[in-house]
Amino acid sequence: MGVSNWILLLLTHPNEFRSLLQFYVYHEQKRDIAAIKEHPTSGWDRETMRKCWSFLDKTSRSFSAVIKELEGDLARTICMFYLVLRGLDTIEDDMTIPDDIKQPILRAFHQHTITPGWTFNGCGPSEKDRQLLIEYDTVVEEVNLLAPHYKEVIIDITRKMETGMADYAHKAATTGSIYLETVSEYDLYCHYVAGLVGEGLSRIFAASGKEASWIGDQLELSNSMGLLLQKTNIIRDYREDVDQQRYFWPREIWGRKEYGFTEMKEMYAPHASQRASWAQTGMVLDALRHTTDALDYLRLLKNQSVFNFCAIPATMAIATLELCFMNPTMFERNIKIRKAQAARLIMRSTNPREVALIFVEYARKIHAKAVPSDPNFLAISVACGKIEQWREHYYPSFIELTDGASGRGQTLNTEDARATIVNLQQTRDKEYAKNKRVAELRAGLPPSSKDRAVTPDGGMWEVMMYIGIAFTLILAICGGVIWAILHFVGDEPSANFLKGQS
Repeated sequence: MGVSNWILLLLTHPNEFRSLLQFYVYHEQKRDIAAIKEHPTSGWDRETMRKCWSFLDKTSRSFSAVIKELEGDLARTICMFYLVLRGLDTIEDDMTIPDDIKQPILRAFHQHTITPGWTFNGCGPSEKDRQLLIEYDTVVEEVNLLAPHYKEVIIDITRKMETGMADYAHKAATTGSIYLETVSEYDLYCHYVAGLVGEGLSRIFAASGKEASWIGDQLELSNSMGLLLQKTNIIRDYREDVDQQRYFWPREIWGRKEYGFTEMKEMYAPHASQRASWAQTGMVLDALRHTTDALDYLRLLKNQSVFNFCAIPATMAIATLELCFMNPTMFERNIKIRKAQAARLIMRSTNPREVALIFVEYARKIHAKAVPSDPNFLAISVACGKIEQWREHYYPSFIELTDGASGRGQTLNTEDARATIVNLQQTRDKEYAKNKRVAELRAGLPPSSKDRAVTPDGGMWEVMMYIGIAFTLILAICGGVIWAILHFVGDEPSANFLKGQS
């Protein structure tokens, strides 16, 4: 941002100015891939890899930042994974390539990706990522330098994805069907273009050793993560896609009788705004069903850089869904969340508890904008309630985290009725443990480690009692030894012996 933009932001949106300033001042870059110490894992010392990093910056600024902060060779591996799939997606999206040319290229793309010197210059001049394919031999060279266990995952996912993309492209080109008909068909398409990305990332995380090996087997959760992000983009990009005659919304949602649409382009007509908003809420509702799976997936991650990489796009997605919900501007142009909002989400997306809270906040905003006249009103309410329910199950709101001199702890919100129940339960448990221990002492039973652990009031007292008993025994033994010595010295033979010695 230039100086003039900063001044304008300060005058028009002072709170956003503060958030952006805090982000630039306090948000530390976790890793500098250009630093000499990072060259062995980032590959910055090679001209081909520097070119690949440059392609990443050009194709996706948002993903580029989080990818670069991944630890070790994960950053370089996922950079190459992203560029390979971006190249594949560019060919699939290009409507200027005839189907008879597109089909063999798509279906053999996994082979082209490891064929030295392969490039493709057949994309239309308006395709924004065509340069990536013109210089694809650079990507090929770097993919072939990856560790075998990473390269295997990338090629396998590319093969699966290219098959699905080619099938859908061929269907659109030969049958004249321009729409996805059912939600199931929509889910399958999103699986091919995004769910498989989630699967591949999980397998790469597992192969790196930075996450548990079984993370690579969480196919359903990985798929849901990908579908949440992809469906959010499809909803947001409605106008751009329709203008380019690309239709991803399933007819089962937007073609309901209550809405009265026969073509997707009818939704941005001025007289259709209310009915279009209902179709829009139906699409948002469909995307919301993946939110709890996404939260479940994030709870499994242990490495901080991997968590940030997955959590930031997820929180951006829920914020974008809220922005699109009941927003007629979405039918006129592409809309995005503001930079300051994105900066706040990046700074907050550091742990599963905070991410769950972010999801709840935006779910409440979505629910607040819903109107009873919308045919999806009740279903939207239920979907938002499920996010609330998930958060309360794993991170109850009446338990508040605190930071003190002794470290992080937790307190109960006494204004919440559940806190009273917990306090009564704890008091009852303490009383039960105390009575149990008294009964055991009377029966002469020794204390167990478990009993000491669950008796917070009597634990220290019992330790002191046993120390006192041991100390008394030692004194008794010492007293007996002293008495025996004195008795030995005081008898007659001993006295005569001492006299003789003198």
